[in-house]
Amino acid sequence: MTQTSSHRQKIQRRPVHGVLLLDKPLGLSSNQALQKAKWLLRADKAGHTGTLDPLATGVLPLCFGAATKFSQIQLDADKTYEAVLLLGQKTSTADAEGDVIETRPVPEITPALLQDLTARFTGPLAQVPPMYSALKKDGKALYEYARKGQEVEREARHITIFKLEMAVVRDERAPAAIKITVSCSKGTYIRTLGEDIGEAIGCGAHLGSLRRLETGGFTARQCVSLPALEAMTEPEREACLLAPQTLVSAYPSVTLDADNAGRFLSGLRRRGQPGQWGADAPLVQVYGPAANAGQGGDAPAFLGSAHITADELIPQRLLSPIEIQDILAAAQSSGHAVPTGAAALVHH
Repeated sequence: MTQTSSHRQKIQRRPVHGVLLLDKPLGLSSNQALQKAKWLLRADKAGHTGTLDPLATGVLPLCFGAATKFSQIQLDADKTYEAVLLLGQKTSTADAEGDVIETRPVPEITPALLQDLTARFTGPLAQVPPMYSALKKDGKALYEYARKGQEVEREARHITIFKLEMAVVRDERAPAAIKITVSCSKGTYIRTLGEDIGEAIGCGAHLGSLRRLETGGFTARQCVSLPALEAMTEPEREACLLAPQTLVSAYPSVTLDADNAGRFLSGLRRRGQPGQWGADAPLVQVYGPAANAGQGGDAPAFLGSAHITADELIPQRLLSPIEIQDILAAAQSSGHAVPTGAAALVHH
């Protein structure tokens, strides 16, 4: 065997299904971090759940295989960030990566001022997205216009700041700095929030650092770093993966018998008796049966998501029979409980 063919064999892609909670490092784009993790796991299909700027660190859920079908739930999730605002200077990108475009004196930052700012920037807000963003205008990302020195009109977007905490901190990069902790709705740009706070103070500001602490219930404490992942064996990396259904675990669940489960996997709606599936719901997680569940044995197999309307279970995002087979095989090889009753569903 040649060295080249041996090398190709070492990086042969394979089906990997699950969610990796990555602590994204400073300096990498979200896609660069995704590609590194994908390479380390030799995964054949992967996606992330919303971008973090290269300047930002923190929680970045990465989805592999079947889990990519449910990534939109994380895109829509509320998030919490911690950032340091450097006062007195505006930059072209609203963060430390851009060129300084304006410098102004910084007034005294008093407790009363912080209290006023906190009240002013908490609750529903209209926010104009920054030019340096991936939002598209006429088919092109805004940052493509920005890099050419062009500014295009952007519509304000409605966001919500659920909680905002502010404190004065010392930072050698600026005459004054404020640390903010922000819990917010999807689509919030912390760079824009920082700029808006700087304008409200009257001195301008840009982000000196940004860290995502939490997204959709996942926290930084649960994350693994890229260096730690690199140091692991492949089985250890696989052990870091959360099951695909983790992305929908906050929603109600429905468990089907073998006949209904097989038909559900075929994309057919299932009509139930009144209340059989539970109350009307925009999203539920759906499972098939386990052979030994009555004896406390195997766990039910995850089939996908659905919504319930008028006692009808309506499929939304379904795992394929091959994906279910892969997940069952991975559980078996790792020594985890295998839902053998549900294994028959892939051949239904």
